[in-house]
Amino acid sequence: MTQVATATITQAMITPFDVQKIREDFPILAQQVNGRPLVYLDNGASAQKPLSVIESMNRYYRTDNANVHRGAHTLGDRATADFEGAREKVRAFLNARESREIIWTKGTTEAINVVASGLAQSLQPGDEILVSHMEHHANIVPWQMAAERSGAVLKVIPLDERGQLLEGAFETLLSSRTKILAITYVSNVLGTINPVREMIAQAKAIGALTLVDAAQALPHFNVDVQQLNCDFLAFSSHKLFGPTGIGVLYGKANCLEALPPYQGGGEMIERVTFAKTTWNELPYKFEAGTPAIAEAVGLGAALDYLNALDRPAIELHEQNLLKRAQLLAREVPGMHLIGTAEQKVPVVSFKIEGLHPSDIGTLLDQQGIAIRTGHHCAMPLMDFFAVPGTARASFAFYNTQEEVEQLFTALQKIQRMCC
Repeated sequence: MTQVATATITQAMITPFDVQKIREDFPILAQQVNGRPLVYLDNGASAQKPLSVIESMNRYYRTDNANVHRGAHTLGDRATADFEGAREKVRAFLNARESREIIWTKGTTEAINVVASGLAQSLQPGDEILVSHMEHHANIVPWQMAAERSGAVLKVIPLDERGQLLEGAFETLLSSRTKILAITYVSNVLGTINPVREMIAQAKAIGALTLVDAAQALPHFNVDVQQLNCDFLAFSSHKLFGPTGIGVLYGKANCLEALPPYQGGGEMIERVTFAKTTWNELPYKFEAGTPAIAEAVGLGAALDYLNALDRPAIELHEQNLLKRAQLLAREVPGMHLIGTAEQKVPVVSFKIEGLHPSDIGTLLDQQGIAIRTGHHCAMPLMDFFAVPGTARASFAFYNTQEEVEQLFTALQKIQRMCC
């Protein structure tokens, strides 16, 4: 890297955010991998967990482990209080109106399936479902299944070469036949931030229901469901610095009440006879069986952790990481960025001429650098860019400018060795 480029980067990237202090909260980052300090740049797949999240789950199992609701003992009461307290934390985090609008799921994928499966029962032949070309498979396949069951038609909002929704295409596709808009807030491959608030307003003006996949958005900026005015929103805990195995479906109360249950069994019932079963009230109507109690407690702790941070400072820090990566990418021969939208989160997908993405990932791992390679559960997007897959570095607020430097130094080394 040239001295001029270094000076430009350093002067542009200074922030008051104390990233070194933050890193002390994440014990996994202190380790070595293959004899090198770990540089973890796979946050879009799963983010690391602060010590407070780990300790909260440990504490639950050590002192409060019991099933929730209907318990006749102290442990059950404490577990229920923590479990429902975590639901309230999610409500506040999203600024939902009521806690009953927060449904526990296994993750974003299950949350979308709950909605798609339920709405399929009310769709008619010829109705249209709108998604975009940049969707994760989790926001494509459930809607394909719903269309097949109902005779509805899946319509796709196209992209431009920068990885942005093609201007005017959404408005052209929107019609009286549009019943559902299911859109990602942020692309997991491109990092593109979509104008979902404006799109939701247009969709609702013609009477369509709206679902937002916020899995890649919430780790990077605040989302207010009342401001968005979306009918449904889904996210996963493990991308939001919480545990795996749990996620959230937000839905407006009237929309959830109109939706049929997704699974049957315990907790989601009001009364069962062999002649007929009636459903429990929200949110329990959609929460059959014993829930992920410790994981809900862990997600609540993750939200507490995030709420204690300076979110605007985090956003600035992450944007500085992105700018630095974009600048350094120019210095790697044969490197091409996939996704150059003006508005995006700190995700850098790329290809390097003469190198397969999986080889890039393996060679970086040998230097202690963790990235993601492949199609990223977005095969239609790979087809659009005519690539079998990409290498993807996705940054979080605990990443440093030095780690960005290490990534691109390693890429230059790989390029010299192999090409």
